[in-house]
Amino acid sequence: MADLSTRTENGTIPALRWEEPPEGPVLVLLDQTRLPHDEVELVCTDVQALVAGIRSLAVRGAPLLGLAGAYGVALAAARGYDVEDAAELLAHARPTAVNLGYGVRRAIDAYRQAAPDQAAAAALAAARGLHAEDAAASAAMAEYGGRLLAELIPGGGYRILTHGNTGALISGGEGTALGVVLAAHRSGELRRLWVDETRPMLQGARLTSYEAARAGMPYTLLVDGAAGSLVTAGEVDAVLVGADRIAADGATANKVGSYPLAVLAAYHHVPFIVVAPTTTVDLGTPDGASIEVEHRPGSEVTDLAPSPLGTQAYNPAFDVTPPELITAIVTENGVVSPVMAENLAAVCG
Repeated sequence: MADLSTRTENGTIPALRWEEPPEGPVLVLLDQTRLPHDEVELVCTDVQALVAGIRSLAVRGAPLLGLAGAYGVALAAARGYDVEDAAELLAHARPTAVNLGYGVRRAIDAYRQAAPDQAAAAALAAARGLHAEDAAASAAMAEYGGRLLAELIPGGGYRILTHGNTGALISGGEGTALGVVLAAHRSGELRRLWVDETRPMLQGARLTSYEAARAGMPYTLLVDGAAGSLVTAGEVDAVLVGADRIAADGATANKVGSYPLAVLAAYHHVPFIVVAPTTTVDLGTPDGASIEVEHRPGSEVTDLAPSPLGTQAYNPAFDVTPPELITAIVTENGVVSPVMAENLAAVCG
């Protein structure tokens, strides 16, 4: 179980942290597969353990995966492992989230450019720098997102539908889409947060509800298939989601089930908003068709919904929403709307 001394001021446990006990540096992960009922931490002393945590979804979410990648390189360097091999292993632990490779590159570049006796410290400094940048990006996205909601939904009282998990559990700060919702809640503007359960791993039911409850938000859980009736009933003012990779044209890969929500929102003229840092934008991927979508074991589906022995399951981890269905992309550098390649490139500098 997590030590009480590790909790933040609001009582939550950091999703990831670096520690240096006498026996050597470690990377500590909050095991998100055990939430919401068990707050258990995994202590990674080597990159293999960290990769296992990434693949099992103990640590997840695009921005946090970037931090895990950077700290993983630093861990290998600090413990005297083969840093180049470690970087390669980390970068390919999961294929869709672009932040993972970005974090690895930040740390390995710093390691390579430093003098040999300073290389490990340089890798750790790069990871810590990325961590601070992500926290700052979360705050900026919350501010830009709040302004956008005020423009789109005059009068406040927002009723927001979200899919997946996009709060502090996936970030070095307070999150992406859920960070915007949290800011709205603190300002008294949130009337209701609708939480898709997000099958098959139930990140909404287990993780977003966990974060919403701790923050005291007014929230209601629904099965994914109920979103259509909810929007049709006029109970949703906006849909907010995160992203695991955004292509150069604005096409966005996010937790599977996001694309149907975008279609639903477009039909009913409800804003569909993506909230993600610019580190999630991959200008080297030209469009949605070029995004590699991770497929996960079918057992994740069949274990959740008991089925006859031998049943095969289709289990993509993500789907891709085309830019024409996205009202806006909120980044730490501003809002992209309309979502077009030139506008996205502009905010990415």
